[in-house]
Amino acid sequence: MNEPDLKILRELQRDSDQSLDQISEQVGLSRNAVWKRIRTMEQNGIIASRVAILDAAAFDLNLTVFIQLKTASHSKDWIKRLERTCKLRPQVQGAYRTSGDLDYLLRAVVRDIQDYDRLYQELIERLEPSDVSASFVMEKIVDHTRLPI
Repeated sequence: MNEPDLKILRELQRDSDQSLDQISEQVGLSRNAVWKRIRTMEQNGIIASRVAILDAAAFDLNLTVFIQLKTASHSKDWIKRLERTCKLRPQVQGAYRTSGDLDYLLRAVVRDIQDYDRLYQELIERLEPSDVSASFVMEKIVDHTRLPI
């Protein structure tokens, strides 16, 4: 990765809907050079995907919740069950194994407390965690997808 590649990636992170002409103007390369670099970065997996980021509130998904799970089981089967359970629930936006007192952290978007409770009931039924707690987001201070490159 060189500086022109990083400039292209910064532009794509800022606005992936830009035309090749716009990006080439911003980074100081020809349209063809930008296209080749983007294509190479896509083929190499550096650019994993280009997506539209939707406004959750437009879909009445007004509540973000961080769900902390503790488990007595750390078997591969349990972890596979967690992965499968999370992937089948589109409310779960992220699932992470963590260090410290808690074992797993889930980030979910739900309509309201009742919607969260339905998700909670599904999680405890399928995963049987030893402890579950949740923190509800009151205000988003910083929330973006850009990497610091």
